[in-house]
Amino acid sequence: MNYRHAFHAGNFADVVKHAALALVIAHLKRKEAPFLVLDTHAGIGVYDLAAPEAEKTGEWKGGIGRVLAAAAVPDELAPYLEVVAGLNPEGGIRRYPGSPMVARRLMRAQDRLALVELHPEDHGELARRFAGHARVGLHRMDGYAALTALLPPPERRGVVLIDPPYEDRDELARLCRALAQAGRRWPTGIYLAWYPIKAKAPVDRFLAELAMQGLPAVLAAEIRLRGGDDPATLNGCGLAVVNPPWQFDAAMAAMLPWLADTLAPEDGGWRLDWVVRPA
Repeated sequence: MNYRHAFHAGNFADVVKHAALALVIAHLKRKEAPFLVLDTHAGIGVYDLAAPEAEKTGEWKGGIGRVLAAAAVPDELAPYLEVVAGLNPEGGIRRYPGSPMVARRLMRAQDRLALVELHPEDHGELARRFAGHARVGLHRMDGYAALTALLPPPERRGVVLIDPPYEDRDELARLCRALAQAGRRWPTGIYLAWYPIKAKAPVDRFLAELAMQGLPAVLAAEIRLRGGDDPATLNGCGLAVVNPPWQFDAAMAAMLPWLADTLAPEDGGWRLDWVVRPA
């Protein structure tokens, strides 16, 4: 309840997470059938990068700032960057889209967006921002509880983004259990679960445990800013992708090296591995 994403909006982790989410939504739009986007830890939807919180850390400069200043941007980033540009019609970067706005801008009239946020102030701001938006539902509850309360949905297709604040020591273990349970409740859904990379051992343990949950296919996509193994430092981030869409691994293989070079040109790296290979 203490975490506020406004301090970190637009940083390297947001770029990786939101670019991947945009790729999944672009894939879902290839078919006419409606889909659901469920965001379990939604935040406020849009962030002002000139606000005191963002100015205090300046993290966006090493994230979306570097991407927008780079040349030869991969085509795989196009859906994500279209949303960023749409929020900044005057050019540059002042407003950054959180995952709710990425989804809202990319979804179609027949698709549905469910936004879950527990923090009372953030939920209130989210409600004001999306008031009157058709096909957008807001829920003030624990994000993990939403995986039981809101799944399975009427739609057979869709994506669930799970991006907890990692304030609890056992967050990775809780995330592993949640993915296993949600996968059983809605086996046709795609799941994007974001995780921080500090020390290597907890991440390795999380992925090893995830591999034993009986999930049909799990892909791990990671970006590292530095090669350290310091549990007090955010050295990188990753996405555990359950039921990744067709050719999503190839799209990430094209995007991750460029992002690593752009976001961490001195000591960065990337990883793309099947935790559970598709049958």
